[in-house]
Order: sequence, then C-alpha cells, then structure tokens
Amino acid sequence: MHKYLPHTEKDIEEMLQVTGAKSLDDLFSSIPKSLRLKDPYNIPSALSDYALTKHMQDLAKKNQELIIFRGAGAYDHFTPSHIKALVSRQEFLTSYTPYQPEVAQGTLQYIFEYQSMVCELTGMDVSNASMYDGSTATAEAMFMAYAQTEQKTLLVSETVHPRIIDVVKTYARYRDLEVVIIPHTSGSTDLSFIESFEKPVMGVLVQNPNYYGIIEDYHGFAEVIHQKGGLFIMNAEGQALSIIKTPGAYDADIAVGDLQSMGVPLSFGGAYIGYLATKQKYVRKMPGRICGITTDVDGKRAFVLTLQAREQHIRRAKANSNICSNQSLLALFVTIYMSTMGKEGLVKVAKESMNGAHYLYKKLLETKKFEPVFNKPFYKEFALRATFDVEKFEKTCLEHGILGPLHIKDHILLFAVTEKRTIEEINQLVELVVNEA
Repeated sequence: MHKYLPHTEKDIEEMLQVTGAKSLDDLFSSIPKSLRLKDPYNIPSALSDYALTKHMQDLAKKNQELIIFRGAGAYDHFTPSHIKALVSRQEFLTSYTPYQPEVAQGTLQYIFEYQSMVCELTGMDVSNASMYDGSTATAEAMFMAYAQTEQKTLLVSETVHPRIIDVVKTYARYRDLEVVIIPHTSGSTDLSFIESFEKPVMGVLVQNPNYYGIIEDYHGFAEVIHQKGGLFIMNAEGQALSIIKTPGAYDADIAVGDLQSMGVPLSFGGAYIGYLATKQKYVRKMPGRICGITTDVDGKRAFVLTLQAREQHIRRAKANSNICSNQSLLALFVTIYMSTMGKEGLVKVAKESMNGAHYLYKKLLETKKFEPVFNKPFYKEFALRATFDVEKFEKTCLEHGILGPLHIKDHILLFAVTEKRTIEEINQLVELVVNEA
C-alpha cells in the first residue's frame, strides 16, 4: 500500500479546469510577489540517492535550533523516540475513521484507551474520540451548553487564552450567540461578576492554569453557575492535570483543552489535538463519536462505535455540531505517551517543569530588572513586568540561540519552562538579563 496517492497529469489538468487556473503557479497568485521566493529551493529535476540526501541535510542546516522559554499554548516538551516509530507505521498513517469495526479493531482499541485516559485525567465520566485542537474543542463545548440550556449568552473569563476567546467568538457569531467577558481581579476570574450578572446564561468558561500560568481556585463556581441554570466549562492543559485539581473535582460539566503537552512536537504551531469530556447526563449533546467495548457473537472482546450523533450526518440543520471525524493519529500519539509515562511519569514531568519555572522566576526577580505582575501560585508559566527594552532583549535572546518569553503588553513578559530546560540553560537566560537587558 502506498503512503501517498500521486496525481496524474490528467488529474492535475482536470482540477485546474475546475478552479479556473491556467497553471499550478496561478493557485498562488494571491501571494504578493514581495513574499515569494525568487528561486524556490533550487531543486534540480533529478539527483542520486546520496546527492539528494546531502542536499536535504544542507537545507536542514538552515534551521536554527533554539532553547525555548515560550509557551502560551504550545510547549517544548520531550517526545520519546518510540512514539515516532510507532505512529509512523503504515496502518496508522492511512487510518481515517473506523466506520467498519470488523476491519478497524486496532484503531478502535486505541481510541477506547485514549477516551479512558482522558476521563481519568479530567475526572469526568465520558470523553469523545478527540477533537481538532483545544480552541475548537472549547467552542464545541459552548454549542453543547447552548443545546442543553437553550440560552444564548456565554460568560468567558478574561484569563482564558486570547486566541481561544477569538475562536469562541467566531463560532458564536455565526450561531447568533453572545459572548460576555468576565473581568479578572489580580489575574483570577471575578466570581462576583458572575453572581451579579442578571441575564440568563448557557454557562461560564474558565481556564486552569490560565493564560498567565496561574493556578486558579474555582471552589464555589459550580454552585453559582448551576443556580443560574448554566453549565460550568473548564479548559485545562493536559500535562497540568497530572498535578492540579481536575475539572471533575471542581464539579465542572464539560472539560476541554489541548493535549499537545503530552509529548506532541511543536510542529510549526499545530494544529495539535483537543479533548472534550463531560458528565454522563450530557453525553448525547457531545459532538463527534465515542468508541466502546462489547463482545461479538463468539463471545470475544470487540471494540465498536458506541455512540455518534447521526443528525451530524443526515439532519445537519438539527445538529448541535457538524463535527464527525476525530484527530485519530494524534489521539494515538497521546495514548502511547500516557501509556509509556504512566501516572508517576506524568507527575514527574509536571513537577520538573514546575520546579524549573519557579527557579527561573526567583532568579529573574533577583536581577532587580523585573517586577511581579500577579502574586499567585503558578505551574510552568508566569508573567513578569520588565523594566527594560523588551524588543531589544528579544533580539539579543535570538542572537544567543534562545527563543525568549512572549511579550503580552505593557512590558509584561510571559515565560514558560518545561522539563527539557536544564539549570545551565535557565542560568544562561538569567545571565543575558543581567548583561544585556
């Protein structure tokens, strides 16, 4: 079986006719000439095996390997080598979705295992077979809340990642839904705003750890939200859930987020893999599908598609969501990672990241060139206000092979540390602050 199905000249000609383009180059005519490569890659028509390998290695050398101290939703965690070997197997590369369970037992099994692990990670009852990414999973949670409550207003904490808020607002716009931002108080969601909000709401969306890396305390939120008839939606990054309180422990109704931190490489920014888990009573409002386990006619164990909302396929106008597929390959990626690491391994990685972040935080404050922004507990990210030229500092970091913190606004920098960052690397960044900032 071929990994790729190449187009014939006839195929290309027919597609160009449909698009109205005269050539393949015409498909890129919207790109300004100033942004186009004048001599794209300079690839010869044919090379020997050795010459081609050397050519590709020369191209790869142009990439700059950076020491990363930036996160904001995409984190430089270690990817165990065996994962790449397993997920690159041909049967996984070509898998799409298991419509025929009798020939897709392997795919169904790892999706079932993935769902089980997500439920254990989040403290929720059920999980679907994965989502496109954390942002769209969050938007789908909004649609679930709307379908359940029939209310059109969602309250969203200001401490949720701005890009997630943008995606939620985009989804809401075309369903005529209203998104109201809850202001934060010193980096934490203002519960009093929710208590005093007078309009009926479908629910409340928060994030933990939040955009600033702060671990928020959401005790009492569920009770207030439920009294208003809404659902409590919590976005939580996967790796953090190994050491912080789960959405289930806070009595959240829907848990969503991104699992990129579970060993998925940064890969040019995504998309990665989102998860969506919920309480049993909302299972039929959940988008996508759920894999389950049963026995066949011979009494043998069998994996099947247990639940999928058929209106997504045949009654689209009545569907809560039109999501039908799942990011199966990355679900396999995450499943292998969690299986390999185990509970103790996940906790160890999370603690190493957290310890490194707290060490850097302390060292940076000792330079007297930063001021605290929020005096709140944090996980592997934290915000500090710089007293120097942050743009110049960012260029200095790049010159020394470091991707520095994210400049949010007003000289506020968002740092991130993972288990990959060594004490030597952290001290190198601190030394740059002392000497260059």
